[in-house]
Amino acid sequence: MSNKVLEDKFYVALLDDLEKQKLVLPTLPEIALKIRDAVSDEDASAKQIAEVISEDPAIAARMIQVANSPLLRGSQKTETVDQAITRMGHALVKSMVTTMAMEQIFQATHPLTEKYMQSIWSQSTQVASIASVMASHFTKLKPDQAMLAGLVHNIGALPILTRAEEIPALLQDEEIFASLLKRLSGPIGASIMESWNFSEEMIRVAKEHNNYSYNSDQVDYVDVVIVAKLQNLEGTDDPDAQIDWNTIPSFCKLGLAGEVELVEIEDIVMEEIEITQQLFN
Repeated sequence: MSNKVLEDKFYVALLDDLEKQKLVLPTLPEIALKIRDAVSDEDASAKQIAEVISEDPAIAARMIQVANSPLLRGSQKTETVDQAITRMGHALVKSMVTTMAMEQIFQATHPLTEKYMQSIWSQSTQVASIASVMASHFTKLKPDQAMLAGLVHNIGALPILTRAEEIPALLQDEEIFASLLKRLSGPIGASIMESWNFSEEMIRVAKEHNNYSYNSDQVDYVDVVIVAKLQNLEGTDDPDAQIDWNTIPSFCKLGLAGEVELVEIEDIVMEEIEITQQLFN
């Protein structure tokens, strides 16, 4: 059986399992859910949120580290979790908790999937950094939410990788597997985000991030992620790196098509992207 036939059979079977709710979707750790609920409570104080975060020493330490990073560092060093929360803001706390939870989820259980896991996670953090800065400079969207959108945009790859472990021929053919990810990660990602009770705008990001023809009435987080994805691929041998940005509605909506060149964009935002990327290291 050719790999192309295997790909098509895999595609049909996985979508069928998704439709029949037989596909095992990844879950967020309980502590991440507790923190997210606490942060989402508008009446919760920084001290109350800190009490929940402090249940996990690793997350607590990470919050303090982020609060003291070059991106947020103030005149005085942050030494407590509640100080860190006050400095970071609820949206960034939620993004960083999701980051730590996803770092745990993106752990390979099979040698064949390890390189894919590492690559996808690395690309997700890079897209998150670029999306945050793009949102800040070229839209009225919230940079923290854009960062979260970039982080979760390719979450649908996880069940595909897990299932593909059973079919080594698919994983060993990088071109075929890349095709599978493009075809399946959208609908599966949307289902994962729904199961995690994320907002409609985040679900839409997971669903549409591979749809370069996407063209909503207003600039949204899908647009920012598409722009960030293609900028991140610039100069690589990925086929999508050859796409003319002028043909992508998202670039036009952000004002980045036409006469605006990559070099000019880099001059504006590259340093900020590098600083933002440090949040994930």
